[in-house]
Amino acid sequence: MDTSKVVSWWEQAQPILVAFGLKVIGAIAVFIVGRWLISVATRLMGAAMTRQHVDPTVQRYIVSFVTIALNIILVVAILGYFGVETTSFAALVAGAGVAIGAAWSGLLGNFASGIFLLVLRPYQVGDYVMVGGAEGTVLELGLFGTTIDTPDNVKTIIGNGKIMSNDIKNFSANAYRRVELVAQIAGSADLHKAIVLLKAAVSKVPNIVPAPAVDVEIVEFNEFGPKLAVRPYCHTSHYWQVYFDTNRVIADTLGTAGFPVAARPVRVYPVPGTAPTGDAPLRSASSA
Repeated sequence: MDTSKVVSWWEQAQPILVAFGLKVIGAIAVFIVGRWLISVATRLMGAAMTRQHVDPTVQRYIVSFVTIALNIILVVAILGYFGVETTSFAALVAGAGVAIGAAWSGLLGNFASGIFLLVLRPYQVGDYVMVGGAEGTVLELGLFGTTIDTPDNVKTIIGNGKIMSNDIKNFSANAYRRVELVAQIAGSADLHKAIVLLKAAVSKVPNIVPAPAVDVEIVEFNEFGPKLAVRPYCHTSHYWQVYFDTNRVIADTLGTAGFPVAARPVRVYPVPGTAPTGDAPLRSASSA
């Protein structure tokens, strides 16, 4: 083997290898320092969000997203330092982002809605709500969906996108809510006496709040007579107990006081040319 050629090749390659080695060392140093700076920046961001009382779940996802984005920028910068064409790489990342966004549009919509729900907090775990066409107690508020227990004890998961695109009713947000009931009164009954009796009786139902007072008023008139709106107020956790107890009190109060059962008035008109039913002669089947 010709050693002169080897020596010549080494003399030519040595500057290139040294330069490449220095670049590798510099890239490693940049990567280590960059990672440290990213760690410091994300810690400072997390501390700032903690001081602003941002939800811990939101903090974790925001910090994770920023960390991933900064790491990608760091890697692209190091590749550019080595002379790698980063334009095509950036276009590839952008294309992949568009493809993923199109494929996961529903999930990303739920994710974005989950972020808004966690930040705005229209309801919390334990609240009784009506969201996305379902009603129940909130078990979990996640980034992609909300889990609730319906009154019939069915675990239901609703996408956050559907929740944000519809009305949100939070029955636990206020100190009390109104229970809507009615009492049908016969047209011949003493209406004012019924109102007085029902107000006094319904006010004694357990777990009704003292203020506002029970409402018992005429809501409409129909063929049976006047219809009364009976509206006690209670905390949402006692809603169904107050609902059923009030219905029972309405029936017991009006029944004990001797109020007639509301019935549709019926009047019988005889057919012209025929005798009334009461005057018609009775005939047995054997005599027919």
